[in-house]
Amino acid sequence: MKKRVIQMVIVALLISIAPFMTTQASAATGNEIVKIANSLLGVRYQMGGTTPSGFDCSGYTSYVYKQAGITLPRTSVSQYGTGKAVSKANLQAGDLVFFNNLGPGITHVGIYVGNGRFASAESEGITTSSINDPYYWGKYYVGAKRIINTTVTAASTPAPVAMSDVYKDVPLAHPALQAILSLSQDGIINGYKDATFKPENSITRGQTAAMVNRVLNLKAQNPVNFTDVSTSNDFATDIAAMNEAGILQGYSNGKFGVYETLTRAQLAVIVDRAFAMQQKADATIQAASAASYQDVPETHWAAESIHALKVLDQTKVFQTSTYKLSSEASRAEFSAAIYSATSN
Repeated sequence: MKKRVIQMVIVALLISIAPFMTTQASAATGNEIVKIANSLLGVRYQMGGTTPSGFDCSGYTSYVYKQAGITLPRTSVSQYGTGKAVSKANLQAGDLVFFNNLGPGITHVGIYVGNGRFASAESEGITTSSINDPYYWGKYYVGAKRIINTTVTAASTPAPVAMSDVYKDVPLAHPALQAILSLSQDGIINGYKDATFKPENSITRGQTAAMVNRVLNLKAQNPVNFTDVSTSNDFATDIAAMNEAGILQGYSNGKFGVYETLTRAQLAVIVDRAFAMQQKADATIQAASAASYQDVPETHWAAESIHALKVLDQTKVFQTSTYKLSSEASRAEFSAAIYSATSN
């Protein structure tokens, strides 16, 4: 009897210290994560829920990983900032998968369970869905993060850069990725037939007029009236609308400069005129950040628009020490500016 009591005490002690034995990501395997995830199938959805009595999406993923000894941040946005980015082609059981089904930014998270499916807290409760569903989840897929087994050892060659599943030339770590995907999904800016986006390519004034007007949908009262823009030009109606609205106007010599590349200074002013960035940016914060760009004098004609863009920036693209006023604006920078101005 005494021996039996001692055995029971030892077991109790082992159980009590088990949670403190390891909290390393490498302690769990993908199959273990999936086993825990599947054991909760059918649990009801509950906004803000973090227990088996009801889960929301990030509450579910946090709970599953916690059972495996791994602590995740509470929200889907925060969870997207953890782990190692992986492409859809390299997904493994237990990876976190992210979506933007409810608008700009990360709005949903689930756990990849294999065979092209993931488990998550949807409106009907914990269920599995196809990650490639063309009618819903496939359209809103953003990327994936690997939490388990992410320890990186020294190697003779660097690991390949994980790229977006939508555009093969945009890394998952690119600060403008969410902006690019969001605007592409809305048909504001498009990629190329070879599945590239060419994020560093410049944009022209004509392209800018067209893309900004895809958001605003303005109609001109009069046809285009610039010597370098014929009525048959692909951008003619958009240029006329932008000119009449005072958002992107022509020059005093009667030309619009349809094929001229856009500068970063011009980008800030145009986006400000189109989406009232200065009105959205808090005046106190804007004033405090006014000197943050070393190369933008307060007297510069675009200074207020530039600083408003930095205040509203949702991408970190514009969180730099210099702005480079005269540099050509890239497709990625244009996407980041429009996304930031329309997300506030």
